[in-house]
Amino acid sequence: MASLVFELVVMLVIILLASELFTNALEHLGATLRISEGVTGSLFAAVGTALPETIVPLLAIFAGTTNRQLNEEVGVGAILGAPLMLSTLSTCLMVIAVLRSRGASGFVNPERSGFLRDLDFFLFAFVVAAAAMFVPEEARYVRAGLSAILVTTYFVYILLTLRASEKLVEGGHGTRAHEKMFLSRIGLPENVFTTLIQLAVGLALLIFGATGFINGVEGVSELVGISALLLSLLIIPIATELPEKVNSILWIRRGKDTLAFGNITGAMVFQGTLLPAIGIMLTPWQPRREVLSGVIVTLLAAAWLRFNVRSKGLQLRMLLVNGLLYVAYLGWTLAGR
Repeated sequence: MASLVFELVVMLVIILLASELFTNALEHLGATLRISEGVTGSLFAAVGTALPETIVPLLAIFAGTTNRQLNEEVGVGAILGAPLMLSTLSTCLMVIAVLRSRGASGFVNPERSGFLRDLDFFLFAFVVAAAAMFVPEEARYVRAGLSAILVTTYFVYILLTLRASEKLVEGGHGTRAHEKMFLSRIGLPENVFTTLIQLAVGLALLIFGATGFINGVEGVSELVGISALLLSLLIIPIATELPEKVNSILWIRRGKDTLAFGNITGAMVFQGTLLPAIGIMLTPWQPRREVLSGVIVTLLAAAWLRFNVRSKGLQLRMLLVNGLLYVAYLGWTLAGR
């Protein structure tokens, strides 16, 4: 047990250091390419930091154990657990990070149009993914059609996000680097090539740290006797979402609200479209109690964000509700074990 705890601590430190490298390089890349903070956060950061939680269900489905049911449970749980964690716990942790400095009556103010676009796309896609649970597994063509809708939705989202970038940059929402690039402090020239090297190193360390953390969490969960589905719904996402959590907390503490929320909501769109499209086609994708309640809580949390945004942004006290939704889901799920 002590060795597992030590492994978790070491991997957490690696994730924290990697997140600093990654966010720093991403800010410089966005500034160099003259793209908006929305594109940097919702596309570049979101997809990059979503790799750990993307790898878990894919490995479970395509290269898991000889126990097919176990593979499918881990795959479905990891696919649906990621957006659940992002929309509830991750959002709440961001708020807690600035609660003292901004106050409960204070606001976070991500760029409004991009924030609304992310949540609108996510809500639409996740409703489609939820509806697919009620389509019989034998109705392959219907399921294939719903999967195609989800994949198309993500590519339309990319196009609209990129199209909005130029106007947002002109309006003062261009990506700006917070501080000098880390690799340039050790003598390397500050250019695109160095930025890409630091970005690759940061991303590789993020994936390595998250993978090691997941292994440690799995070991602990086996000791306390948690089922594969509960593990993948509740435990694995805490580890796999660490890069997003840490990156967003770093950005929001620096006043970069658009990058912070874009990292979260952009990852939600990515994980609410492409991964469910795979799950619909390659797993039973059925509305089990734990799964359906998780989907409902995720939709409630995302809708709460969507309909509470004002011209000033989102009030901090309102976002604490997202954390309460996670606690309620946790209690409901564990009570039904």
